[in-house]
Amino acid sequence: MTQPVNRGASPVGYDTIAHDAEALSAQIARLRAQIFEPDATKALRLFTSTEAAKLLGVTDSYLRHLARAGEGPEPQRLSGNRHGYSLEEIEALRVLLAKKGGAKARVIVPNRPAHEPAQIIAVANFKGGSGKTTTTAHLAQHLAMRGFRVLAVDLDPQASLSSLFGYQPETDVSAGETLYGAIRYDDPRPIEAVIRSTYFTNLDLVPGNLELHEFEHETPRALLERGAREAPFYARIATTLHPVADRYDVILIDCPPQLGFLTLGALCAASGVLVTVHPQMLDIASMSQFLVMMADLMEVVRRAGADVSLDFFRYVLTRFEPKDGPQAQVAGFLRSLFGERVLVNAMLKSTALADAGLSKQTLYEVGREGMNRGTYDRALESLDAVNGEIEALIRAVWAQRAAAPAEAAA
Repeated sequence: MTQPVNRGASPVGYDTIAHDAEALSAQIARLRAQIFEPDATKALRLFTSTEAAKLLGVTDSYLRHLARAGEGPEPQRLSGNRHGYSLEEIEALRVLLAKKGGAKARVIVPNRPAHEPAQIIAVANFKGGSGKTTTTAHLAQHLAMRGFRVLAVDLDPQASLSSLFGYQPETDVSAGETLYGAIRYDDPRPIEAVIRSTYFTNLDLVPGNLELHEFEHETPRALLERGAREAPFYARIATTLHPVADRYDVILIDCPPQLGFLTLGALCAASGVLVTVHPQMLDIASMSQFLVMMADLMEVVRRAGADVSLDFFRYVLTRFEPKDGPQAQVAGFLRSLFGERVLVNAMLKSTALADAGLSKQTLYEVGREGMNRGTYDRALESLDAVNGEIEALIRAVWAQRAAAPAEAAA
């Protein structure tokens, strides 16, 4: 006769887990109330004139010249008699400078070709902690600050990206207000109904929460019960995003840390894929399994009729410590193996990023004040280099698309 397992004098039931979940959620809400006033929403800081000039691709002196001439928005006063601009004001300056033209006003604009849909970029890896959300959030903000119209989609039920943008998944995101509400099999909502604006000019968000798990549960049942009568699961995200693809320049999808139906749908919708990887042997061993599974599953959906071609596929090294010998060796190993598919620049591990995260902010949001300036500057330089390299990939795709009609006509 099988003897019962002795689980100790005080067994833990699921009611205890539910109690812990409720207690933790309540404590998070209290901490949030301490950081932000009741009913307050996140707001973005002002950018110095030096930062604004860098974002616009002009000199600080040229911005001062415009201010003296009364052209464009009037800068606001910051401490130390400095000038500052909101991101909305920087965007107004971008429009003004693009109209003015001239050698002194070679302003940075996205230049997405006419009739070219948004670039849809999936950020993926099925290992948690690889830096997917950090990469997605900073890339989204970088592109928005550079004048791109960006839609960030939180496809992770843990909803860390949503939290970074000021939406608490337990309290601020109700049923049907995630992407699941738009891709569900029964009574889906239009994608416009789940898009929210953010405090970042040019940046919108589709938030996430635990209801995204429902798609993983419902898809097998839909495949059995509906079969060919139902739009295939792998096409639902692409089909759902299509109506708004011309409103944005870039759509970024923060995938969950698993290779399920949600991630497969994101990969099938994507024109570009970024795989984040921490350069340690355990992490790249996990990534190896991820790549094997992804290749096999994408081949299955390709045979089912899906177009799974990509404009680019890149590996992003995250939390990289260049002075760490084993990490440097792993990074070199990946570069020798994959060549240009590994981004030249890496996202460095930094206490500045960790400190910003304590208040649910990104490095772009916190600014240099209150931080060690050297640490902040090194972290910012690394982020800008990574995001600038990805921006260059996007622009290269568009340049190729724009050149294709001219070459065909010739």
